Amino acid sequence: MEMQFEKQDFGKRLKSMLKVDFRRMFTMPLVYIMLGVSFVMPILFLVMTSMMPGTTVVDPTTGVETAMETFTNVWQAIAATSDADMMSMSLTGMCNMNMLYFLIAVLVCLFVSEDFRSGYAKNLFTVRSKKTDYVISKSLVCFVGAAGMLFAFFIGAMLGGGIAGLPFDLGSVNAGNVIACLLSKFFLAAVFVGIYLTMSVVGKQRAWISILGSFAVGMLMFMMIPMMTPLDATFMHVIMTLAGGGLFAVGLGAVSNLILNKTSLV
Repeated sequence: MEMQFEKQDFGKRLKSMLKVDFRRMFTMPLVYIMLGVSFVMPILFLVMTSMMPGTTVVDPTTGVETAMETFTNVWQAIAATSDADMMSMSLTGMCNMNMLYFLIAVLVCLFVSEDFRSGYAKNLFTVRSKKTDYVISKSLVCFVGAAGMLFAFFIGAMLGGGIAGLPFDLGSVNAGNVIACLLSKFFLAAVFVGIYLTMSVVGKQRAWISILGSFAVGMLMFMMIPMMTPLDATFMHVIMTLAGGGLFAVGLGAVSNLILNKTSLV
């Protein structure tokens, strides 16, 4: 009697891989630690800065007093408007949701590194030779994790603003701008997830190499974040980040797949 094996097409393989990756991610303490940190960060930023209004800093060389900048509006914790100085190193310009893109690097790199450190990846590729499935699955699962962190930051900012007693007045922007800003930030995360995934398959089980490489590339692209996702974002920003996220995900996914095919898995 001739034995027949069911052929696994791309859809079935990817569905199986996604199921395993989602289960692995959401049973790891790592993702809940990252979500918790993302939630607490804006609360600390907003509450602590609201406790020091009028604080001045004296330059020891010139004796000039400068008032310490604090958050005057809850929405400053999400993003700055497009007319703000993009090169500003101010507190409100740096301590907002944009910082989270560096924390996303830690999530992606540690999550992927665990696959190689535990031997899961090597065993997986021995049974299934399709590294493309692995890259696509990891990209989608890490994007969901990144989106969860951004959402946790938003909830934390709203709570922190309420605790600090900061106004929720939108000022010159409207609710549509804020929604477009948030959507743009979610879609832009796909660009950074693609970068971090590529760095992760370069470093493999050496997570510190992956994280350092991710931080280095992330810093080069950091100024792109406020330009592409301002608080007064429009539908055009959403389209640009959606298209850019898709293109980067496909392009960097192909690079990651090539690296996996051309390098050792240990």
